[in-house]
Amino acid sequence: MKVFGAGELVANVIEKDLCIGCGGCVSLCPYFKNHRGATVRLFPCTSGTGRCFACCPKVEVDLDELSSAYFNKNYGYEATGTYQSVHIAKAGKKLDAKDFQAGGTVTALVTAALKSKTADAAILTGGTGLKPLPKIVKTAKQAALSAHSKYAAAPTLSAFNEALKKGLKNLAVVGTPCQVLSLAKMRLNPTGIENFTDPTSVVIGLFCTWALNYEKLEAFLKDKLDIKTIKKFDIPPPPAEVFEVYTETGKLTFPLSEIRNLVPDTCSHCFDMTAEFADISVGVLEGRPDMNTLIVRTERGRKLIELAVKKGFLEIDDIPQNNLEHLKTAAANKKRRSLKKSLEEAKINNEEACSYLRVNPKTIKAIAGASGGRS
Repeated sequence: MKVFGAGELVANVIEKDLCIGCGGCVSLCPYFKNHRGATVRLFPCTSGTGRCFACCPKVEVDLDELSSAYFNKNYGYEATGTYQSVHIAKAGKKLDAKDFQAGGTVTALVTAALKSKTADAAILTGGTGLKPLPKIVKTAKQAALSAHSKYAAAPTLSAFNEALKKGLKNLAVVGTPCQVLSLAKMRLNPTGIENFTDPTSVVIGLFCTWALNYEKLEAFLKDKLDIKTIKKFDIPPPPAEVFEVYTETGKLTFPLSEIRNLVPDTCSHCFDMTAEFADISVGVLEGRPDMNTLIVRTERGRKLIELAVKKGFLEIDDIPQNNLEHLKTAAANKKRRSLKKSLEEAKINNEEACSYLRVNPKTIKAIAGASGGRS
């Protein structure tokens, strides 16, 4: 993995509008902060290498290196990444009657991790109303307060960095694919920190096709409602094609065609719909907004799921083949589109400058012609 400094990060990511505001470079040092969804550099840093660059999910991402580290194989062309099994899931009876997003699977898993002491704390995205806020939580009750999807890009990993400063370990982290990718780079200790140990106990990834620019979303909604009354958002699974805003007085629905105008361009470069470098990945089940799709990727992910089921926090079943094929198709289409765009803009394997991705050309060719698949 190539590692440079803050200057290269600004030049190759922030100034090129590739930054998604994941928070990976925030709270590492005094130089970078997040303001209203955007990452800003407060003043120059002359260091030739830095954790800010090393953990960024938008520059020098070596897919073979990451895949070898976490799955003992080079990066392949599987549409949904390497996995052990795929299921459908929902919160178990111990968590019934809660105000979940979809099936409540993520809340169930975080609850199981915290109650069993598998995790000492969890890194989540909370906040009320419009603005997403990074959170460090230590109890299941606190975790339940962050059960709703936020959709606006959030600096969630700034809370992860703050937790490390406080000496917290064994962290359960819930994040989008770009946040999970940043974590995957961090966990390899790319800057050679002495006596480093992986501070995560489990990484739970969220399916994501795109996030929304916070400032654009705020401006869009300000003309239509009192944003102080917003309680939660939702995007029902296909074929709904709507964006739902729940307020204190009811629900407003907007066509997704209007909302897509609020998506930052960097999302069109993202190749990962299903958080491929997580231990567990979770999304809404197509056609069943009360259920989740659950992808088991690693042994520690599988063990947490088994524990959650045993304790009554989670219920799982086999995924219908039709749903699995639709998921693979959607993930494969996103991967092809993003790699095509990145290749056209010389953001892959550029030997004369920093690249977004480093990936085997044979793998790119295979992805271009693939319709799905599994490891």
